[in-house]
Amino acid sequence: MKSVGEAMAIGRTFKESFQKALRSLEIGAWGFGCGGKFGDAAFTDLTEIRARLARPNPERPFFVRYAMLAGLTEAEIFDHSKIDPWFLRQLRGIVDLELALKAAGKTVGTDLLRQAKEAGFADRQIAHATGMAPAAVYSQRNAAGIKTVFRLVDTCAAEFESFTPYFYSSYGDESEVRPSAKKKVMILGGGPNRIGQGIEFDYCCVHASYALRAAGYETVMVNSNPETVSTDYDTSDRLYFEPLTLEDILEIYRTEQCVGAIVQFGGQTPLNLAADLEAAGVTVVGTSPASIALAEDRQQFKDILIELGIRQPVNKTALSAEEAYQAAEEIGFPVLLRPSFVLGGRGMFIVYGMDELKSVVREAFDVAPGKPVLLDKFLEDAIELDVDAISDGETTVIGGMLEHIEHAGVHSGDAGMVLPPHSLSPDLVDEVRRITHSLAKRLKVVGLMNIQFAIKDGIVFMLEVNPRASRTIPFVSKAIGVPLAREIRPPYWSVKESVFPFSRFPGAPVALSPEMRSTGEVMGCDDDLGMAYAKAQMAAQPALPVAGSAFLSVKDRDKDGAVAVARDLASLGFNIYSTSGTAAAIEAAGVKVIKLGKISEGARPNALDLLKNGQLQMIVNTAAGMLPRKDENAMRSEAVLRGVYMASTMNAARAAVLGIRSLREHPLTVSSLQEHAKVLPPKA
Repeated sequence: MKSVGEAMAIGRTFKESFQKALRSLEIGAWGFGCGGKFGDAAFTDLTEIRARLARPNPERPFFVRYAMLAGLTEAEIFDHSKIDPWFLRQLRGIVDLELALKAAGKTVGTDLLRQAKEAGFADRQIAHATGMAPAAVYSQRNAAGIKTVFRLVDTCAAEFESFTPYFYSSYGDESEVRPSAKKKVMILGGGPNRIGQGIEFDYCCVHASYALRAAGYETVMVNSNPETVSTDYDTSDRLYFEPLTLEDILEIYRTEQCVGAIVQFGGQTPLNLAADLEAAGVTVVGTSPASIALAEDRQQFKDILIELGIRQPVNKTALSAEEAYQAAEEIGFPVLLRPSFVLGGRGMFIVYGMDELKSVVREAFDVAPGKPVLLDKFLEDAIELDVDAISDGETTVIGGMLEHIEHAGVHSGDAGMVLPPHSLSPDLVDEVRRITHSLAKRLKVVGLMNIQFAIKDGIVFMLEVNPRASRTIPFVSKAIGVPLAREIRPPYWSVKESVFPFSRFPGAPVALSPEMRSTGEVMGCDDDLGMAYAKAQMAAQPALPVAGSAFLSVKDRDKDGAVAVARDLASLGFNIYSTSGTAAAIEAAGVKVIKLGKISEGARPNALDLLKNGQLQMIVNTAAGMLPRKDENAMRSEAVLRGVYMASTMNAARAAVLGIRSLREHPLTVSSLQEHAKVLPPKA
């Protein structure tokens, strides 16, 4: 298994359900053709089509369409793909409707429009095929009586009245939704789990539903993810299994006669819809789309920081690759590339030279077409800090400050974190607090807000503000013992550690970067910081070793740090192995070290040999460039395969030493969250 999430769609026909499911995946597909990703001009290379049909892959459904458009028969497609002929006939029906829409153009008739809608075509798909505007398609079909209706999935099988129904859209004569007279608020979920957007946002949606219900509102949840608590039929008053697209959301909003919609709890997906929803007449509850745009647009945000006198890394905005090259030369390497309006660090890169920049710049622009890319001077070895806060537009409360274990440059979703901060002075904490309050007020934040800071040489730099729920909200809420509501500095340590899918993708770079790769996270709590980190590693796996041998190979800039780590590990009884460069630095400091040959030079024995023989229990390896070298990645992959603890940053190595010492010197104890909460300050 390699998937990290899934979407669910319900319809009255397979065609309708299938197209809705493709839209729900949020991969850029509008459906099975007619615009969007994979939906434009046909792919005509028959050799490639046959190869892609024969081997299961995420894009195979779209290559079925390409095959049909290229003239392959259903029998030929079956021979290559072994997809059941019934499904192929259904997909052929969708393709035939696409061709009919294109042939009809702007003169498309009512019967064909009805067939298309009943087969799951969205208005913008029909618009793309016919050359009409989506608004014109909507007007024409409504005038012809082709209106969205909602059907009930009866959780009581008609045996008795159902009080926990959920709904799906379709086309027909009668809707089974009966709106009540109570005020209703819509909550937009996050869609399918994926790297960068997962269950942590669902936590916020669920708690929003509970809070609204307690305040006397009916809640209308819209989501397409069957794996979440938000799509349990009893979490909200009304549940709609629908794609999170403008058309689908507006139909539900109008049908339910909602008084507003909340977009800030479901991650980037609903946030990106905020402006269009407001333009269509939806009341966006909480932070306004204008404020969201201020924070998300890199240039506008830069102007606000200048206005407030808040430091930020030297940066420039680029709208093209050529502008990016020029900006990088003016800023000076290393440079961090950051696209606008993305989640999970998609398209973000740290580049150390022009060749690296040229190799990735196109990807950075492709992530958010038409949007600017910001280039920051990368602050090497800076301490990164996440702050989660809540505001009503005037009063702001900080729920938690989380200090990253790794230095700046590792995505916050991948970084280990400690709450409360363990290395910041009171003055720095006060400065962070002041900036948080001033930004929340200037941006007119109403609801949750996440801010990311970098601290270098005692100076606080602002990295970015997200006027929405962050993925650390569940962690913070559990660490402070209450849903995010007030600032608490617990008298114990909470460590967040991430879980990675590297073992599922052999050969892929085993590295941390600004682009998120983790698929989950764990939490460790203890009165001792080292033990809290050790517990987090036990949960995330692999656990920290308490004895054995460690291999260290680091870039030149990390040699001093490697010496300190080697000295500490040696004092704990570990054997130290290293390659020549790192070994020389360790040996010069008076620490005994065993030299190994380099994998790239074919020397034996090397670290890979020792890993395969079970002779290494810990790896410390920091890469000099954007990604680990081929030999470094071979070693890292082997460590992942064999469950050997590996630190790819010096901060992680130092934290590991702290954890190992705690495991050796203190007994492992367990306390429940409730027991930890007993020592927290009383609620106001």
